[in-house]
Amino acid sequence: MTRQAVIALTVGEPAGIGPDLVVMLAARGGLSDVVAVGDPDVLACRARQLGIGHVRIRTLATPGEVGAPGALNVLPVPVANPVCPGTLDSANGPAVVDMLRLAAEGVWQGQYDALVTAPVQKSVLNDAGIAFSGHTEFLAALTGAPMPVMMLATPALRVALVTTHLPLRDVADAITVDRLTQVTTILARDLRRTFGLAQPRILVCGLNPHAGEHGHLGREEIEIITPVLDALRNQGLDLRGPLPADTLFTPDNLARADAVLAMYHDQGLPVLKHAGFGEAVNVTLGLPIIRTSVDHGTALPLAGTGTARTGSLQAAVRMARELVERARHDKAIEASS
Repeated sequence: MTRQAVIALTVGEPAGIGPDLVVMLAARGGLSDVVAVGDPDVLACRARQLGIGHVRIRTLATPGEVGAPGALNVLPVPVANPVCPGTLDSANGPAVVDMLRLAAEGVWQGQYDALVTAPVQKSVLNDAGIAFSGHTEFLAALTGAPMPVMMLATPALRVALVTTHLPLRDVADAITVDRLTQVTTILARDLRRTFGLAQPRILVCGLNPHAGEHGHLGREEIEIITPVLDALRNQGLDLRGPLPADTLFTPDNLARADAVLAMYHDQGLPVLKHAGFGEAVNVTLGLPIIRTSVDHGTALPLAGTGTARTGSLQAAVRMARELVERARHDKAIEASS
């Protein structure tokens, strides 16, 4: 008999809204199949600050321990200093990384089935002397994944990125034939394998305004993007582009697409977040584990106030469950064939 799926959920920056969201969802009974990874004292304190008195926190001894029904089960990672909501403390930075490493290793080793992450504050980790550019890059290094791909998804739109957390002046140099080929291939493969789309239709943004205007506004489309897309189309991928980003995101275009591939972070994500902020899910493709996350940051001014919205974390947990079930279903079909 297959055991019940268990999801590891890192609580993120302790001074941010991550602990708020976790205890708020737990109070609604929405985390019965989840093990939170973080400091149980921070969670208990945040529950008291929010006036949530009916969350029973149970501390687990090991990653493989079975959680108690009806409790918020927590794998403990203690912080160094007491936490004040909204106030960053670089001394607590190592605990944030430790909780992420412990949770990801638990998924990697099969103790959990998926990883969901609440937001972290990259600046405080860097201030603590920790080289950290984002969850995506950290998880790729931890699991040995050569090319992670960030994709954000709403019920109506999916946007993946060729480059992620780079200064804008470095983006053009990072868009190489090899990188674009790998990212596009991984996106198409995981849309088929993970999301069950038999022949995904992908719209690809150009890098430059007007997709380069036939070379007058940049030559990346001519020298890199178009040749890569032509080669991949010859391999059977359903790709359209490169298209001017300012007109790609129109209803008519999106109605005929399963995903959009944007060249850089702020080319694609503002559109997606305008359409579904607070309900979107960040999915990391190209990893050997299932990982989803929220579409927002730590929202320090909201921490401890009770005004944070749980929609994105709730959607991330829901999508993680769906992806686990789809993976199990596909594995069962393969085993029976």
